[in-house]
Amino acid sequence: MSAVPLSAPVEAVVFDVGRVLVQWDMRALFGQLIADEGELDRFLSEIVSEEWHFEHDAGRDLAEMVAARKAEFPGHDHLLDAYATRFGETLPGDVPGTHEIVRELAGRGVPLFAITNFASPFWRDYRAGEALFDLFADIVVSGDEKIVKPDARIFDLAVRRFGHAPGAMLFIDDNAANIAAAHGLGWQVHHFHDAAALRADLARRGLLG
Repeated sequence: MSAVPLSAPVEAVVFDVGRVLVQWDMRALFGQLIADEGELDRFLSEIVSEEWHFEHDAGRDLAEMVAARKAEFPGHDHLLDAYATRFGETLPGDVPGTHEIVRELAGRGVPLFAITNFASPFWRDYRAGEALFDLFADIVVSGDEKIVKPDARIFDLAVRRFGHAPGAMLFIDDNAANIAAAHGLGWQVHHFHDAAALRADLARRGLLG
């Protein structure tokens, strides 16, 4: 769905954050702590899985989550503590090319917003060190709202906060379920794969030169 048909003019561009603006990879942290590849795979599929992490994105308390996981999986306390205290190391760098696109859009006066599935404490730490988000007029964070994409309620909240009709906003996300949800609610969408395809789509829409 990356090459969507052109429709109404785009008044504002709405970005996802993880895997669109910043790389996110649990292995970047836990690969430093677990030497055996098989054990690393098991740990990331069974203990600190993306599905489990998603509960924190949805607003579940971090201390409660970690304590419950320690009780369920004894012997992994140091690794679960690392999840809580070293989450920034799962964000190894910017997604190539997208920060430049954000800056170009801002330079052209395009209103910028974001909707991100991001746990509140992790978001605060990351946001404090990333000046790019000074260019965004508003950011809806799932952990603050206790609503996660692809729930329709988070898109409806964004519409109210951002002040533009769904059909006048372009939503950019790497997750197919989130794209489908937004599209079903009348948003214009771009299913993100890489910066080159995004740049081409934005050029077709007249948002970039």
